[in-house]
Amino acid sequence: MTARASHPLRMLWTALRLTLVLTVILGIGYPLLILGIGQATMPAQANGSLVHRADGSVAGSSLIGQSFADAGGKPLPQYFQPRPSAADYDTLASGGSNLGPENRELIAQITERRAQIAAFDDVDPDAVPVDALTASGSGLDPHISPAYAAIQVRRVADARGLSVGEVRRLVAAHTAGRDLGFLGEPRVNVVELNLALDALKKG
Repeated sequence: MTARASHPLRMLWTALRLTLVLTVILGIGYPLLILGIGQATMPAQANGSLVHRADGSVAGSSLIGQSFADAGGKPLPQYFQPRPSAADYDTLASGGSNLGPENRELIAQITERRAQIAAFDDVDPDAVPVDALTASGSGLDPHISPAYAAIQVRRVADARGLSVGEVRRLVAAHTAGRDLGFLGEPRVNVVELNLALDALKKG
């Protein structure tokens, strides 16, 4: 074999070896390293931030909102309700409505939601906060504002036979402040709050 003919073969063999080495390092070694670091330092987050019921069964993730409604879609009065979801809380259809602030369909939705929530929680329509009326960008946000949680306290307390003070304390325990003290807004995790309510009832 001439030197001219062997040169492309050497290049091909070098490329194959490089591909094999990089596949092992980047395709196997690096993912296993990151997996190990995640499991060692943040196991809960690395495994999906799962939340569990009192019996130990998985109820979902603290990062993904859920619907607390009956089979017909009516909100259950014994649970705090999340903000609306343009994706119906389907993780495979995550996304917003993409409707602009002057869109007639969005305005009609907001008007209808305000009336429904005001009636459901027995509050003045003007007391319904904006996050109760509009969906998040992902459609999967598990959080609501403390203001939205506040207007739901009495309804949840009445439905569960609890005192308003008990429910307010539970809301306060599941309210997170601003990240680093100045980023974002205070928020209440509805999924975790409702699980705590169920555990309180059983306890």
